[in-house]
Amino acid sequence: MSTSVTFAGATLPNGDVANVVVKNGRIVDMGVDVRADEGEVLDVSGLRVLPGFVDLHTHLREPGYEASETVLTGTQAAAIGGYTTVFAMANTLPVADTTSVVEMVWQRGREAGYATVRPVGAVTVGLEGEALADLASMANSRARVRVFSDDGKCVADALLMRRALEYVGAFDGVIAQHAQEPRLTIGSQMNEGLVSSRLGLTGWPRVAEEVIIARDVLLAESTGARLHICHLSTAGAVDIVRSAKARGVRVTAEVTPHHLLLTDDSALDYDARFKVNPPLRTSDDVLAVRGGLADGTIDIVATDHAPHPTESKDCEWSEAAFGMVGLESALSIVNMTMVETGLLSWADVARVMSTNPAKIGGVGDTAGSLEIGRPADLVFVDPRVHRVFGPEDLGGRSANSPYFGRELPGKVVHTMRHGYFTVRDGSLIDAESVRSHAFADAGGVEDNG
Repeated sequence: MSTSVTFAGATLPNGDVANVVVKNGRIVDMGVDVRADEGEVLDVSGLRVLPGFVDLHTHLREPGYEASETVLTGTQAAAIGGYTTVFAMANTLPVADTTSVVEMVWQRGREAGYATVRPVGAVTVGLEGEALADLASMANSRARVRVFSDDGKCVADALLMRRALEYVGAFDGVIAQHAQEPRLTIGSQMNEGLVSSRLGLTGWPRVAEEVIIARDVLLAESTGARLHICHLSTAGAVDIVRSAKARGVRVTAEVTPHHLLLTDDSALDYDARFKVNPPLRTSDDVLAVRGGLADGTIDIVATDHAPHPTESKDCEWSEAAFGMVGLESALSIVNMTMVETGLLSWADVARVMSTNPAKIGGVGDTAGSLEIGRPADLVFVDPRVHRVFGPEDLGGRSANSPYFGRELPGKVVHTMRHGYFTVRDGSLIDAESVRSHAFADAGGVEDNG
């Protein structure tokens, strides 16, 4: 199904203004005066065009937890947030630790069509931390898994972690570690500090994160393999990663939007929307992770989109599930905390939300780039818009967002995947239309398999 669109007057990441021409699923031209010979001309004056966002850390919940999210609803939420590729975490039921499960998730993504879905394979069987899963089979499957993580649980056994790093080194895979020393966080409910003491909640010490990161960068250094740190949240962790990178260790790291903005003070009203793993830290930690993202110590922003049904969050803090949704609000939080503060440019936003996560996830050849000849995965953002964020801004199945009632800057206006719209004029395109484009292979652009 061929489509031709000229986006007229787009502001490129570097600030230049140009027309962007899309045809047969690809970017075919960019320039001040270029225009397609046929098709639609869409005025996008004042809008920023960026490569479609890539989220290296998304919980789509399917299979097993469809009450919270599905591949379809999760990728609809992704499209609303400007994402065109998402990496689906393995803590499903059954766990994504076999070829059959990762291929099922991959296929569901192809059928939905709202985003390219790359399954993340479990590091250990059943996420139990006792035996390595069959990493090679998942890597060789149709899903072409390259990122492996027990996210939600830490690979706490050092010998097992070392073997996993050695194993993925054979095909340039990456182990994404959930850094949480389990014995230091038994019963922990929030960040250990003044607020936890005031509320009488068991504290979650920073060292529980930092000791695992310190250990694992040494393991990565000794094996030469790639290590990725999930949802880094402390000032000490930033220092450890910075030091490791200076030594040439192949380590990358992510920060979530909520750790760029929110602090443990948010828990003062026992509002479980703010209960997350790792916990919200202090203002000093927030400033440190912002600085780490600005100077390149932290490579990417990843949402850790973690949907839950209402009953799992609308309850006492100690009984509530950890996690919050974040796909639809991520761009606004990055805009607020990093762009409006002068810490990042829009070109930097493209780097940390598109280009770098695509490279880390092994999809840099098909995603994360705004270049002629590349697949037309694009997001058009209006940074001038300010809106009060509410449930109507969500596109997924769950509503556990911490940002309701808060004024947020910037809004996704159009999202295009493989040359067809998934979001247009701020509205989600209907599922049947998106699916028909996906099945038509978007004019010949290959999916991820």
